Amino acid sequence: MVRVKRGNVARKHRKKILKFAKGFQGAHSRLFRTANQQVMKALVYSYVGRKRRKRDFKRLWVCRINAAVRLEGLTYSKLKGLLRKSSIELNLKMLAQIALLDKPVFSVIISEVQPSV
Repeated sequence: MVRVKRGNVARKHRKKILKFAKGFQGAHSRLFRTANQQVMKALVYSYVGRKRRKRDFKRLWVCRINAAVRLEGLTYSKLKGLLRKSSIELNLKMLAQIALLDKPVFSVIISEVQPSV
């Protein structure tokens, strides 16, 4: 069996990991073994964080819409039902932006969907 020396390949791999670990504290940015563990952990966190960001923004938008709607005498869930019935298709992000930045327009939207009693 021929002996394979991995000098170049191994060094390249280690340098890539250590470059990625730049900015980590202490041994986590200097020693390959600990840096490798931290890099793997960081990659997992970044993947999870991308999923989490979507969840967090949706929660924020629902809170903003709910707060604005309660000033008008409704609740978030009732508003969603009324929007669906009146076939107004505004996504959460846009509805939250309108509720936050343009209150008169938001009031008009609510008066459009609310059945006149």
